[in-house]
Amino acid sequence: MARTDEARSPITIPGPWRHRHVAANGARFHVVETLPDQGPDAPLVLLLHGFPEFWWSWRAQLPALAEAGHRAAAMDLRGYGGSDKPPRGYDPVTLAQDVAGVVKALGARGAVIVGSGWGGYVGWAAACLHPREVSALCSVSAPHPRAMLGALRAGRRLVALRHILAMQVPMLPERQLSDPSSDFLREHLQSWSSPASSFPDEEAVSTYQQAMSLWPAPHCALEYHRWLARSRLRADGRSFNKVVAEPTRQPILMLHGAHDPVLPAASIARSAAHVSGPYRQERVENAGHFPPEEQPEAVNRRLLAWLAEVAPARHPPV
Repeated sequence: MARTDEARSPITIPGPWRHRHVAANGARFHVVETLPDQGPDAPLVLLLHGFPEFWWSWRAQLPALAEAGHRAAAMDLRGYGGSDKPPRGYDPVTLAQDVAGVVKALGARGAVIVGSGWGGYVGWAAACLHPREVSALCSVSAPHPRAMLGALRAGRRLVALRHILAMQVPMLPERQLSDPSSDFLREHLQSWSSPASSFPDEEAVSTYQQAMSLWPAPHCALEYHRWLARSRLRADGRSFNKVVAEPTRQPILMLHGAHDPVLPAASIARSAAHVSGPYRQERVENAGHFPPEEQPEAVNRRLLAWLAEVAPARHPPV
C-alpha cells in the first residue's frame, strides 16, 4: 500500500507499474518500473523523459514494453519529479553518470536507453561515456550533441535557439514555469506539438504543471538549458564536446516528428556521421517534438520492432 504522502503526490501516479527509489551517483532517483512475466531477468529498457516532463511521459510505452517481454523502467532525471533536486550536477557528464548508476542500481549489467528531448541528449552522453552500461540507444527528437550544437551555431532553427537563450534570464523562467496562471507550460507544449495530434490535452497540461510546481523543479529543469549555453565558453563544455567526438559504437535508432517545429532537419541527418554502429532514422507522421505522447502507437511499433533486433526478449509472450 502506498504511503499517505505518496498517495497525494502528483508524481506517484497509479497504473500498471510500480514506484521505487534507487541510489546512484550520490543521489536518489525515482523510478517507475513494469515487469514482464519472466520477471527482473528480462532485458532492461530505461526511459528518459524530456522538458518539461517527468517519467509519466512514457505512460503509453511502459505497459507495451512489458507486454513484449521487456523490463521497462522510466526514471525521473536529476531535478525532476520524485528524484533528488540538488543545486549542482546538471552537466551531461554528471547526468550520464546518473543514468549508468541507475542501470546498475536496478541490477542490470546494461540497458537499452530510450530518451526523448533532453532525455535523448543525456542518452547520447551516456552511450559515449558509459558504453558498458548502454547497449543501444533510441533517441527521440534529440540529435547527436555535436550535430545539435552545429545546427544552433548556424542559426538554422531560431525557435530552438530563442528558447535556450530565453531560459538564461534569472528567475523569470522559473516563475513562469511554476505559476499555472502564466500558461507558459501549456503554450510551450502546444507550440512544440503537431497541430495534427491531440496532445496536449487538459490532463497532460495539469499533470505536468503540478509536477513542475514542486520547487525547486523549475530551477533544476532550467539548469540543463543554462549549462548548454555556459558550456560554449567553459573548459568543461569543450571537454565534453571532445569526448562525444568519438563515434558511438552502439546501435542507434533516431525517431523524430514530421512536424517538429524545433528540431533542425540537418542535425538529424548529421547525427549519422557520429555513429560507427548500426544506425536507423525514422520519421513519425503527425507528430511534433513529443512523439511518444502525440503518436504513442506509432512510436511503440517502431520501438518494439527495433528492440526485437538489438535486444530481443528472451522469452517473448506467446
